[in-house]
Formats: sequence, structure tokens, C-alpha cells
Amino acid sequence: MRVSAKSDYALRALIELARRPEGEAVNAEEIGRSQDVPHGFLQAILADMRRAGIVVSQRGQSGGWRMARDAATVTVADVIRAVDGPLVSIYGLRPEGVTYNASAASLQHVWIAARSSLREVFEQVSIADLAAQQLPDRVMARTKDEDAWQPR
Repeated sequence: MRVSAKSDYALRALIELARRPEGEAVNAEEIGRSQDVPHGFLQAILADMRRAGIVVSQRGQSGGWRMARDAATVTVADVIRAVDGPLVSIYGLRPEGVTYNASAASLQHVWIAARSSLREVFEQVSIADLAAQQLPDRVMARTKDEDAWQPR
């Protein structure tokens, strides 16, 4: 799996919003400066997340962006889906929608298993977890294996 810059920037922006007092709006320029995210790109990402109901925009003197939902209810998976679409896709199709001939049929099971594995992590970690730097034990356990840190 490749994590796009769009997903990474979206998560970093939400960490900034989640760290603010509840309901406080933050302008995109400030979010971009604090996380080194290009302003134009950030605006498009925030618009995607607004359409997904993750953030809301507020106009006026004290305007900006804020969380639309409690940060504890928004997962990494929610954010990735909002800005990039399904966690796993093959030729633009979800794994269960792909068909193969008999000799390659087991490949569909690989894609389904990969999606399941991603869900195990991405659906457990909330924006609140990230903002507090307190990841769930099951996720942290995966990072304790030295092999997990080795590039291949």
C-alpha cells in the first residue's frame, strides 16, 4: 500500500484541529504553516473532508476549520477513504468486485486479506489517539517487532 501525500496531509491537519480547544476554528494558513502543507493542496483536502462530514468550515472574523465530529470517532481509515477512496482497490475496483480466471482466482483472496489487515490498524486508530500520541496497544504491539521496521 502506498500512503498518498493527500492522506498524510489530511491526517496531519486533523491532528492540528484535534489539539485545539473544542470548537475552536483554525484557518487553513495556520494549519499549513504548522504542518508544512502547501496551502492550495490543503484547501482541496479540507474540502474533501468537509464533504465526508469530518470537518466543517466557519466563516467570519473567527472563521476557519474545526472538527465536525469528536476526534475520538474519526479513524485513520475514515480519513483515507474521504480523501483517496477505498483502502484497497484493483484497477479502480474493490477487491470483492474483481474477477479472475480459475488459475488466478486465489489472487482475489490476497487482496481481501490485505484490506482486512489494513482495517485492523486503520480502523483502530482515531484522530484523538494521534493528537494525544497514545496509540492503541494492539497497534503499538505491531511496532515492537524489529522486522516491522526493516525495509524490503
